[in-house]
Amino acid sequence: MKKMNHIVLISAAGMLGFTACKGPGPKGAPVMPPTPVNVTEAAVASAVYYDKYPATVTALNNVELRSQVPGFITAIFFKEGEVVQKGKPLYEIDRRKYEAAYRQAEANIASARANYNKARKDDDRYRRLAEQDAVARQILDNAEAALETTRSQLAAAEATLASVRTDLDYSLIKAPFTGRIGISQVRLGAQVSPGTTLLNTISSENPIAVDFVVNESDISRFAELQDKAPGAADSTFRLLLPNGIAYPHPGKLLAIDRGVDNQTGTIKVRIEFTNPDDKLKDGMSCVLQVLNQQSGDRLIIPYKAITEQMGEFFVFVAKDTVANQVKVHLGPKLGDRIVIMDGIQAGDKVITEGLQRLRDGGKIQLGMPPAAGDAKAGAGKK
Repeated sequence: MKKMNHIVLISAAGMLGFTACKGPGPKGAPVMPPTPVNVTEAAVASAVYYDKYPATVTALNNVELRSQVPGFITAIFFKEGEVVQKGKPLYEIDRRKYEAAYRQAEANIASARANYNKARKDDDRYRRLAEQDAVARQILDNAEAALETTRSQLAAAEATLASVRTDLDYSLIKAPFTGRIGISQVRLGAQVSPGTTLLNTISSENPIAVDFVVNESDISRFAELQDKAPGAADSTFRLLLPNGIAYPHPGKLLAIDRGVDNQTGTIKVRIEFTNPDDKLKDGMSCVLQVLNQQSGDRLIIPYKAITEQMGEFFVFVAKDTVANQVKVHLGPKLGDRIVIMDGIQAGDKVITEGLQRLRDGGKIQLGMPPAAGDAKAGAGKK
């Protein structure tokens, strides 16, 4: 009996000890200290940004030179890669047979003209005699027929002369416009065939064009740009060269293609640039920058203030000693800053450091604690 009482007393003491160890209830739970943070004020500033499109440099005039008459190359009058002026002779095809054909055609014209003049005089003579009834009507009819025949022969001879003159002209190939000529595809003595043998290519250089494609949904945007300042070059169109360097001259919208590619849903747009230093070459790849329509005075904050949750973007705004989480819509990124389209206002204090431990409605205190190294250095000084 004494033993049982002893056990009961021990159990009661244990229960009291366990109750004492539990400590205070929820009302007495320890309060989390405020999170140290740094803030910056959201401010309106000038935000100029560009949409980027892959583009290709295209010569406004680009012609493949091919012979229009057969023969052998007997002369080349240019230096490869140089700028040639319009009308400058470039290639000569053996002209001897074309010159001979031209001289023969001239002789045929002289003969045909002589026959025509004789027939015309005979016709005039027989007409006068017929008026006096001094010649038979049949002789007058023969004279008129001979006159028409010689007139036709003269016209045929003149057409032949024009044809051989054209062949003679084609035997000397000239620059169709001022531009830069490439490396010759034929050499002296090479035989060329009309329409098939490529001799060279010549391209205009200044001005020059840049082609790119845009989605069909953007057609109205570029149509407005075309109507806004037709033919004017300004900061709307900028170019980045393949080495990443900005091209110094602005462009102007030259043309929008006639129709949409029904397979890709895109349309080609052409921008014209001046090219005085020959930095832009036909076929070169580059990046065209088009001024975004939303450029202007915009609300800008540091990019590090942005947090993402499930594809949505938020910032923490400091209200006295509380951090409020606010959903925002982002504009373009400008270096280490970003444009905020809506969600916060100018003057809001946006938290930029200490975000990892923050929650919506959490307590905050301004000023981050010193780093461990800084704290040790401060202790050493004491």
